[in-house]
Amino acid sequence: MKLAVILVNYNGKKYNTACIESILANVGMEELKIVVVDNASQDASMRLLEEQYAKDGRLEFIRLDDNYGFSRANNEGISRAKAWGADAVVLLNNDTEIASDMLSRLWECAGRHPGCMIAPKIYCGDDRKRIWSAGGSVSPIIKKVRHIGLDEADEGQYDRETEIRFATGCCLWIPMSVIDEAGTLDERFFLYYEDTEYSFRLCKLGIPIYYCPKAVMYHKVGASTKGADSPLCAYYIARNWLLCNRLHLGGRYPLFLAYYALNRTVCCLLWFVQGKKELVRATLRGVGDYRKGRFGRAERY
Repeated sequence: MKLAVILVNYNGKKYNTACIESILANVGMEELKIVVVDNASQDASMRLLEEQYAKDGRLEFIRLDDNYGFSRANNEGISRAKAWGADAVVLLNNDTEIASDMLSRLWECAGRHPGCMIAPKIYCGDDRKRIWSAGGSVSPIIKKVRHIGLDEADEGQYDRETEIRFATGCCLWIPMSVIDEAGTLDERFFLYYEDTEYSFRLCKLGIPIYYCPKAVMYHKVGASTKGADSPLCAYYIARNWLLCNRLHLGGRYPLFLAYYALNRTVCCLLWFVQGKKELVRATLRGVGDYRKGRFGRAERY
């Protein structure tokens, strides 16, 4: 069985080696390939990786000529994995480290739930007893997603393998059979909500998503986007949340719009009072670009 792990790199020099070494330390995999897709980084990270792993045939590197975003880069990696003959792919953030048995645990879970997408248990990188995600849930009416167990101390409360409704793009196990049926990530999103949209798409197609608590990893939260409190984050959340729910809410979309307007208004008021006017401007640009049908990479945020 062949497994391809896809890493998207954008100026990730600080994180790449630890992530890759944790993947290479995994045991129990028959054939493993790591595909690193670079979004035109400017920090020499790819040159360093190519020098460091020049003699390791388990790694392949794809250099894109521009920053095309998380979805496009992962899709390029999926295409390369398919050409290699992979049976499944793992989409993995490069600001992570994985346990030495995570991939084999995911593979075992996949054997119990064939044809399903699978998510591991994810801890915070700076506190390895604190949960960042134990799968995800979706609210019943407006389909708002949340990480199960976020910021909770792990006391075994999320140790049951179970079906979930949402899986974070931080780490996704996806069989090629699922990709053949559901397609790849929607490149309009560029960054944020592509994982939410993909989870919703699988649910529409009747493809289950499972949470595997025995598969464990650690995430340096916010490393690639400088955290949630940034204009970049505010822009893409404002725009892509609208796009994702328009695609999947059907007749409930107007109800979501009412909630969205209240939610973003409260955020903008708080930011304004705190003197973070750049976040307000980014949110308004995100809404404006959504209304104009401008997706993909933003010209400014």
